[in-house]
Amino acid sequence: MDNYVITFARGFGSGGKEIASKLAAGLGIHCYENRILTLASQMSGLDEKLFQEVNEKIRANGSFASLLRGLPRSRQYISRNEKFISDDKLFEYQKQIIENLADTESCCIVGKCADYILRGRANVVSVYIEAPRAFCVERTMEHMGVTEEVAHATIAHTDAYRADYYKYYTHGNSWTNPVNYDFTLNSERVGVDNCVKLLQSYLKIKGFI
Repeated sequence: MDNYVITFARGFGSGGKEIASKLAAGLGIHCYENRILTLASQMSGLDEKLFQEVNEKIRANGSFASLLRGLPRSRQYISRNEKFISDDKLFEYQKQIIENLADTESCCIVGKCADYILRGRANVVSVYIEAPRAFCVERTMEHMGVTEEVAHATIAHTDAYRADYYKYYTHGNSWTNPVNYDFTLNSERVGVDNCVKLLQSYLKIKGFI
């Protein structure tokens, strides 16, 4: 197969982003998360004329990848303390970017309902990473430098936001439904590095690597 995509959904603090990044690094491919949202936000803010110009350039180059790689990559936790509010235009741009990436290069994509957007494609493996709350709280305290109380609140707010986001854009599907994914992994029991090794083995079984 010419190219493949691994999508990641994850509970906040579970280490899903770290697993995706380590897997991508080991495979020599790119890992995309918040740069997709950044580019989609920029596109949705363009007036119609500028948007058409950008679209023409993208069609000429064949991929969004070069634009995404020019954007800064966040290495921090990004939590959601606000309630979910739908933005259909922004999601449509994200969908276009994700579909284009799946068509043109091998990569890991974190969040953004990528598993749903790319469902049914033979070149996609979808993964959900979760862990017990105590493990997620400990990781959140360590990585964000916050108290246990703040860590609990951050996890609760962010996971609720992700659940509402997924439910809205998948028309009622559940974010934590294991049927949506090839793998649902408990990062505490398996371990972050072993999750990476396990996924590498599965990609070999699938004939992707």
